[in-house]
Amino acid sequence: MKRILTLSILAAAVLAAGCTRIETGEVGVRIGFDKQVQSGELLPGSFNQSIIGEVLTFPIKDVNVSLNDMTPVAKDNSTMKDFDAVVVYNINPQQVSELYSTKNKSFHAEFKGDTYVMYNYIVQNARNAIYKAARKHEALDMADARSDMENFIKEEIVRNLTEEKLDGSITISQVLIRNIVPADSVVASANELVKSKNELKQKEIEVKTAEAESRRMAALANNSGSSIAFMQAQAMLNISEGIKTGKVQTIVVPSNFNALMMSK
Repeated sequence: MKRILTLSILAAAVLAAGCTRIETGEVGVRIGFDKQVQSGELLPGSFNQSIIGEVLTFPIKDVNVSLNDMTPVAKDNSTMKDFDAVVVYNINPQQVSELYSTKNKSFHAEFKGDTYVMYNYIVQNARNAIYKAARKHEALDMADARSDMENFIKEEIVRNLTEEKLDGSITISQVLIRNIVPADSVVASANELVKSKNELKQKEIEVKTAEAESRRMAALANNSGSSIAFMQAQAMLNISEGIKTGKVQTIVVPSNFNALMMSK
């Protein structure tokens, strides 16, 4: 009895070791002992024996394709110093077996025991779309045009998928540009241009200030005579009014003396 129990436990352990569980967000495909891909996908949550043949697992939900250190050429013919982006795609679960068995093996990629179907295909299409998008914008304008570029890249990839009749198998859910860095020479030229414009603007302000001061001084010079005469007349008028009201006493003296005015 003990021997039977031991054999049962051993058999269960062997079966467990020879099973592959399909996790959430992926599907499985069975490869027969003859190395042929069997039709139909193995669903998430299922346990599948892999003692005879092989079971491959394929992540299909929100697969991130990272494209780093790209150097596309901008509309002004300058080469970008760095351009990083991420493309997120999903695979139709019912198309995994067909895609894996009928498409070129170089279109797929393997990471840590999983097979990412059509990963390299998306990489190539995304790179081409990114380089096309960069050609539509000046290097220094790309950061402000980030949203437009993301939309263009996504539309370009979708267009290619449609032409290849893969739009029912692959869905592009998001394109995200993470980093845009123009060439150092472009940034330096832009900084010099800004500096020159600021210096020119400052000089223009100084010239306008000098011109305004010059016009003010000229106006004062032209009006100085009439201004003095006006002040003298106003003073005489005030004196006259004061005499009439008795507020000012006058003493008449010769013309070579000054009039002495005293208030009551």
